[in-house]
Amino acid sequence: MISHGKEIKVFAGNSNPKLAEGICKKLNIELGKSVATAFSDGEISISINEPVRGADVFVIQSTCTPVNNNLMEMLIMIDAMRRASAGRITAVMPYFGYGRQDRKAKSRDPISAKLVANLITEAGADRVLTMDLHAPQIQGFFDIPVDNLMGSPIFANYYMDKFGIGNPDCIVVSPDVGSVSRARKFAQKLGINLAIVDKRREKANSSEVMNIIGDVSGKTVIMLDDMVDTAGSLCGAAKALIEIGKAKEVYACSSHGVLSGPAIDRINDSYIKELMLLDTVPYRSEKQCDIIRYLPVDQIFAEAITRIYEEVSISSLFD
Repeated sequence: MISHGKEIKVFAGNSNPKLAEGICKKLNIELGKSVATAFSDGEISISINEPVRGADVFVIQSTCTPVNNNLMEMLIMIDAMRRASAGRITAVMPYFGYGRQDRKAKSRDPISAKLVANLITEAGADRVLTMDLHAPQIQGFFDIPVDNLMGSPIFANYYMDKFGIGNPDCIVVSPDVGSVSRARKFAQKLGINLAIVDKRREKANSSEVMNIIGDVSGKTVIMLDDMVDTAGSLCGAAKALIEIGKAKEVYACSSHGVLSGPAIDRINDSYIKELMLLDTVPYRSEKQCDIIRYLPVDQIFAEAITRIYEEVSISSLFD
């Protein structure tokens, strides 16, 4: 208990129970008693099996596959908490689905990320805690506080242990122009140079690599991206780095391993030597992929939840 007298309670939907359990273990508390099921017609049914009146409640739910089910689970759970008089409700979304639909790319396009933001707010959330939004400006779609944690420091620590700091034989590569800012900060942490893969996307879930900006010849490449969906862009960039840029080897890392459609087959057939992911999205494919590894995010989310609960600054976690 702290000065405001609220009790902390953490609940989870069905999207990533292992991560929720890991966060609770770091917090030294029990996961809240709740059940998320469905009626025979597919409607979501939520039961909260312990009091939450006046409590500081955190609902952990990644809106990954099945996206719409997991989103509805979270919205209904938030609504249930609000109607049960929870003191404050924080939606903890390690992976924020619909984040790629953040603008009108052509006429009559929806801005689905804004719609989801409205739904979360309207359901009764007082705050959102997430990691590596596809576009940082999505924070502005909400009228409630949004804390967007960064996954790159976790990867930086991993690669500093693997290759050291300032290794001249390594280079960070941004797989597209949109990820340059993220990749530049990552390269600065590792003390190495940055290169960029310039590509032209012809249609959704496909891309054509056009050029490599920077010298990657003979170097060990570390590609950083925010998410891997069908893996077309990532594997295409790895192919260009080896065949065109003459890189020595390619390592890749990404915060969110969505891994839909042909992703596993593409990764297995690619030039990528190792793909590091964070466990914001659980591995669900029935296919085996020996080069995929996972790093945990339970520690950073537990620390963020603790700071929100204790009402102290969270800004140092963004570095």
